[in-house]
Amino acid sequence: MIGKFISMEGPDGSGKTSVLAKLAEMLEQTHPECVLTLTREPGGSPIAEQIRELILDPHNTAMDARTEAMLYAAGRRQHMVEKILPALERGELVITDRFVDSSLAYQGVARQLPMEEIWAINQFAIGDHLPDLTLLIDIPAEVGLERIYRARGTRQFDRLDQEDLSFHQRVRQAYLDLAHDNPRFVLIDGDQPIEKVAQTCYQALIKNQII
Repeated sequence: MIGKFISMEGPDGSGKTSVLAKLAEMLEQTHPECVLTLTREPGGSPIAEQIRELILDPHNTAMDARTEAMLYAAGRRQHMVEKILPALERGELVITDRFVDSSLAYQGVARQLPMEEIWAINQFAIGDHLPDLTLLIDIPAEVGLERIYRARGTRQFDRLDQEDLSFHQRVRQAYLDLAHDNPRFVLIDGDQPIEKVAQTCYQALIKNQII
């Protein structure tokens, strides 16, 4: 039995990681029969985590935008073959913190690289393995950046966090454009308490027959 594949997306500071942890708690309590695999991008597997360190290192300010895009795609491919596909083949519910839509939003729109080229290298990486459902945690860019700066010292302040407000505004709008009229996406208001956001995500999984 093939499992279900969920991605969680959103601008920096949207609270995805905290929401995912809370959602996992809810699923473990209410659906103990459901085997969960929680993962993340960039990273998620041993080799992909090494690529993550390279991409997000705040000292790598000279990294070219196309280099960044290709590294994300390479890490995604390794993540797929090492972790995601084996878990799906075991019938598990795989939830990843970011997937291919992040590359379209960050490298395609925010970095202003040709969207068709970003999609081409990522399609090469993932084949036809798109998520069954994408939970988009939406917040204004200003709110996300404020959260990031408040959390300095308790979270990694990486290379992308250092980008200016206009970059993060382009990311947010890119996500909204990707979600528009796309049934794979569920748009969720992230500017509310974590517990409420997680509960909305949980209800979306039920409504879309994931659980």
